[in-house]
Amino acid sequence: MSFVVELAVMQGGNPLSKVTGKCLCETVSYEIEGQLGPIFNCHCSKCRRWHGAAFRTRASIHSDQFRWLSGEQNLTPYASSENVTKYFCKTCGSPLISTYKDRPEVIGVPLGGLEGDIHGEPEAHIFTGSKASWHQITDSLPQFESWPSSESRVRDTNA
Repeated sequence: MSFVVELAVMQGGNPLSKVTGKCLCETVSYEIEGQLGPIFNCHCSKCRRWHGAAFRTRASIHSDQFRWLSGEQNLTPYASSENVTKYFCKTCGSPLISTYKDRPEVIGVPLGGLEGDIHGEPEAHIFTGSKASWHQITDSLPQFESWPSSESRVRDTNA
């Protein structure tokens, strides 16, 4: 048994994995090592506007799992609230990551920008109280009008 597989077995999880992500123009790229936190489909109005879609599929990771591979100088921050800063590619406008003042060790990642095998599936739809009126949720995932019991569950990193 390899060291990575043994470590995963000791941690009770899958072997450690790496996935990469990038923006549309491919100027900015990044790498995530290890498991993603819980995956959610967020229907809040800010996520819908940020992604130009019915919802944003997202997960959280620990900042130690993340590194920029290229284009870090091409990032543009936007404070979407007092606590959350979202980062975009200043060339193509692609949404990249979110950071949190109250949890500096956590990074929010939109799964749409990731490449490679993603382990896990969404566990719920959140903020369905503000979902797009034209969108119908047709799967059997749990639905929450706001946070699923607490914000901390969404910000969990599994790290």
